[in-house]
Formats: sequence, C-alpha cells, structure tokens
Amino acid sequence: MFEITKDTVIAEILTAAPETAPLFVSIGMHCLGCAMSSGETLGEACEVHGVDAGEFLEQLNARLASKK
Repeated sequence: MFEITKDTVIAEILTAAPETAPLFVSIGMHCLGCAMSSGETLGEACEVHGVDAGEFLEQLNARLASKK
C-alpha cells in the first residue's frame, strides 16, 4: 500500500493515487501539473498554501483507505 507522508513529493502522490487530485484542488492547489509539483513535498506545498499539513495528510490517507 502506498503511504503518504509530509515528505512525499506531490507528483508521486498524484501518480500513485490520482483520485486524490480533487482534494488538492479543494484546498487551492490548482497547479498539479506544474514544475513545482515534481519536486515539492506535501509539507512544503501545505506551508506555501497556508494549509495544516497534518489535517490534509489525514484527508489524503482517508481517501486512500476508502479505496481498498
């Protein structure tokens, strides 16, 4: 199973779990295909966008768990 942490790169998340894309968009991360997503970690992106990384991480992992 793919596990998402604050250190996971956004592009890796979207490749392994494309169903999480709407969650990113819902918090204002609209540029999912931009160059930054290929090197920016979830924690870094959350900091830039003013999002609580722990809460967002819970949402992402809940989405993955519901996929089982």
